[in-house]
Amino acid sequence: MYDPAIAHIVYASDDGFAEILGVSLVSLFENSRDMRKIQVYILDSGISKYNCERIEEVCIRYQRSLPVWLKARNITEELGMRVAADRGSLSQFARLFVASDLPGGLERVLYLDCDIIFCQSVSLLWNLDMHGKTIAALNDAFSRQYRANINLEPEDVMFNSGVMLIDLNRWKRQKVEERLLKFIAMKQGRIQQGDQGALNAVLSHDVYCFNPRFNSVTIFYDFTYHELYVYRKPAGKYYTEAEIKEATEHPVIIHFTTSFLSRRPWVKDCHHRYCELWRSYKAESPWRDEPLREDNRPRWKKAGIMVFKMMPRRLALYVAGAAQAYWRPLKNKW
Repeated sequence: MYDPAIAHIVYASDDGFAEILGVSLVSLFENSRDMRKIQVYILDSGISKYNCERIEEVCIRYQRSLPVWLKARNITEELGMRVAADRGSLSQFARLFVASDLPGGLERVLYLDCDIIFCQSVSLLWNLDMHGKTIAALNDAFSRQYRANINLEPEDVMFNSGVMLIDLNRWKRQKVEERLLKFIAMKQGRIQQGDQGALNAVLSHDVYCFNPRFNSVTIFYDFTYHELYVYRKPAGKYYTEAEIKEATEHPVIIHFTTSFLSRRPWVKDCHHRYCELWRSYKAESPWRDEPLREDNRPRWKKAGIMVFKMMPRRLALYVAGAAQAYWRPLKNKW
């Protein structure tokens, strides 16, 4: 049964992101004291016993229920074929099985990537009107060429799957899991944006695009509104400048997505506006003494960023925008 005072939250992680997941939990519990109960489910792709105990320590500290640990499914084993990640790791494909892996009887769940923190209560998103759609998510800024690669029309919605409010009953009725696996198999395991691409291909017409303050992604901070259009060239209906401004000034969830211009807050020399906020939650976590990570991006990427910053900003945006909106989807046109 759906209960507005009991939130059911799903994360998927491997051991490399266990610390990031733990920090996210600290922010969730710190800012959601109005929620009577928060039940966390973790799709586990090999988290060490040491980090499992630390994650449970966070729940105990905030007097919350221990997480329900669920062994994440391996997409390559499920389909019997090699599947390309394209973005992130294969552990993210575990969320495709969310309806069949979670306990029965749940009507609504909130899926979250590990690289998010809460600034306000989860209740604001948990109790959102989904307008009869299977999921609610952020309308993401992708060009027409990305849509073509996953069989979508130029004006179809493409959403960010890092924060998804899911109507599980509708997900099951619409046979979403079956359709996702069929699409991945049809593409022979090579899909632009990996699991996110598959989700968009299947659910583009069944998503309610919520206010961007529920998933305030890094591009909102790296670029002005005009620059975002030059760089990402979003197709179809997109958010207004006022909505993006509100999302950066009064976010409910901050999502530290990858961006060629930014490091993430667990990496040295991060300059994101909310970097210190993430680190303040880390300081309250069992990983407080863990050192920040090194920037391990390839040298060619670091060199490209240096060139971008040396060029006139307007010219650099047009060059980077051409690579982002045209060259990358062309490269991934499998």
